[in-house]
Amino acid sequence: MAGKINLKFGKSNFQVDLPETAKVLSITDPGFDVDENTFAKELAQILPEEVESFKHIAIVVADKTRRCGYEIYLPQLLNVLLDQGVKKTQIKFFIAYGTHARQSDAECLDVYGQTYRDYEFVHHDSNDQSVFKDCGSTQKGTRIHIRKDILASDLIISFGALSHHYFAGYGGGRKLLFPGLGYMPDIYKNHSLFLDKKHHKLSLGCCPGRLDGNPLAEDLKEIDEFISSYRVSIHGILDSKTKVCRLIVAKAWDDFTAACHTLDSFYRVDNKKKYSLVVASCGGYPKDINLIQAHKAINNAAMFVKDGGILVVLAQCPERVGSKTFLEYFDHSNFNQAFDVIGEKYKGNGGTALSMMSKTARINIFLKTDLDDNICTTIGVKKIEDEKISQLIEKYKIDMVCIKNASLLIW
Repeated sequence: MAGKINLKFGKSNFQVDLPETAKVLSITDPGFDVDENTFAKELAQILPEEVESFKHIAIVVADKTRRCGYEIYLPQLLNVLLDQGVKKTQIKFFIAYGTHARQSDAECLDVYGQTYRDYEFVHHDSNDQSVFKDCGSTQKGTRIHIRKDILASDLIISFGALSHHYFAGYGGGRKLLFPGLGYMPDIYKNHSLFLDKKHHKLSLGCCPGRLDGNPLAEDLKEIDEFISSYRVSIHGILDSKTKVCRLIVAKAWDDFTAACHTLDSFYRVDNKKKYSLVVASCGGYPKDINLIQAHKAINNAAMFVKDGGILVVLAQCPERVGSKTFLEYFDHSNFNQAFDVIGEKYKGNGGTALSMMSKTARINIFLKTDLDDNICTTIGVKKIEDEKISQLIEKYKIDMVCIKNASLLIW
């Protein structure tokens, strides 16, 4: 008995009338379970006993695109360190931009709060080769350049939100150090493992929620092992409204994978069935702020669609595409040509473009969106009106599913 349900579209709601036969899939929002005293106790227990003697303590945080309640929880983290005898001058923050643009001071104050004024913050530049030391290469051929000041740190604390990533398996955690603090050519080399060049297709193992058998994730793990400093990780698990609901203090790789399993318990479903019709919402603003962000939901929802089936996604995209290196790959006549170009020189959102192409070749994708017709035509999708959505629901009512927050839900 589905009936009328509201799906998020930008900052508004869109109501669909579902037949009784329709399934509805939704996430299990984690309830708030963060206690300041418990967090402080767990952190103090995992820190090395001699921490006050460490000369260089690096705290690595994400940028504005991956907030993790920093304005609230960084002061709590710092209080634990200061209580252990660490001095303010021993602590330095690093913003793990990866390939993202540098934030303004105003943006940093908004993300990190008063801590940004009180402590030294290093704005990582992935193009500045002078800050890196060449540490060799991985078995898959990725050169490993690591910041010299990170290598010189006695203690590294990475603090960020854990999430599913459409080709790395999981975002956050070890990804704060690489690609977050990585060298641009190394980052793109690692990302290029998304491409199975031998079979001229996307690597099957590169998918959300998968680490084993994922060549890109395995490469990240190997890079991570080159950093021998004492390590502590703080993994934040966010709800659908981006509120931090869990803080998991970890140290070893097994702790990281356990945190991933906790994330899965909220955002992964056991339903492996595929349907002729899937109607999905990205989850509203900011998950559908632009096409690059909306692609996460398109990618996840497409998993539930039969070959040749139909996917309808509500993705407003008020800021249009959100990338300068995405549409250019659709100028090539087909997937194979674009694959060759990206395989020769991976950059920007090349992998996202190929991912989109592979889906439009397998299924029919319709977007309820503010994107203009030319962009939709270019990327191989069609815009859809409300009445047409209702007609498709009626036509496929015995073989359809509705997904309320596809940017977060995986199988």
